[in-house]
Amino acid sequence: MPDNKPLMTPHNQPPSLSADPGPAVRKRRLSLVIGAAVLVVLVLFSAFVWPHWAPRSAAPAANGTTSAGSKPSSVQPKPTIKAEPLPQDASDLLKAMPDTVGAYARTKAQAAGDWSSASPLEEYQLTYSTGDPAKDVTLTLAQWGEEGDAAKQYAALGQTMTGKELASGKVKVSGKVTGSYTEHQDADNAKRVLVLWRNATVVFRAQGPKAAVDAFYKAFPL
Repeated sequence: MPDNKPLMTPHNQPPSLSADPGPAVRKRRLSLVIGAAVLVVLVLFSAFVWPHWAPRSAAPAANGTTSAGSKPSSVQPKPTIKAEPLPQDASDLLKAMPDTVGAYARTKAQAAGDWSSASPLEEYQLTYSTGDPAKDVTLTLAQWGEEGDAAKQYAALGQTMTGKELASGKVKVSGKVTGSYTEHQDADNAKRVLVLWRNATVVFRAQGPKAAVDAFYKAFPL
């Protein structure tokens, strides 16, 4: 009997593993790639939108001066003392505060009420030290639910800083302006300064000896 099987010609050979997978497979692969890209975007978006503030920019400003978040090019010194641990029930805002900032380590963290009249969601006072109390930096910070409320408090606090203004500028996150900063001499002691800044919904104020505050602020990441 004649064999009825078709001859294996180049036109009817079984497809090889390297052949085109077809439109259905390509569509599934494209969907996976798009899904992964969307996930990356959502992660980056959440980092800078919730809880409404993020690390300051480390890029120099276009005019040749440095932005509020610029970091010095030299290697940062390390603290010689250990940071005091935070309470177990510390809030997310308090947990976001660094244990160390350059040569400074956190030695105290407590709830505060200096700005209670402005109704912040939470407020804290932290002390950062090198081990020499004469160089301690006191950091007060608070967060509001809306940027507008934080901006009002920043403006109100700025009006109370009656010493000579030494510097001012914009705070940037990923190139976007998220607030402002200003540095003033202490009206009662020209050797001490105060730096006030706002990053979206959070307002910070650092105070202490000028050299200490300048080094602390430049290394502070938020």
